[in-house]
Amino acid sequence: MSTSGSGQHGQTGQTRPAPAPPADAGLGEVRFLTVAEVAALMRVSKMTVYRLVHGGDLPAVRVGRSFRVPEQAVHHYLRASFIEAG
Repeated sequence: MSTSGSGQHGQTGQTRPAPAPPADAGLGEVRFLTVAEVAALMRVSKMTVYRLVHGGDLPAVRVGRSFRVPEQAVHHYLRASFIEAG
């Protein structure tokens, strides 16, 4: 079964909005990272990255059977995840 389109769908077929690259940034300017690169950058397992992607917390583009994550989306996710300890 093949599908067309570029939406992100989880097991339930529902999607959640995720931050996209700026509208004025051309795709040639967007740097995409592999799941392994994202995991290394975040110091988490690849499974954690897959969970973030499938959960809609981290936007990704599907290329064949692989995912590519915009580098800026990773930085945005990390900035939004900081907490103040105290």
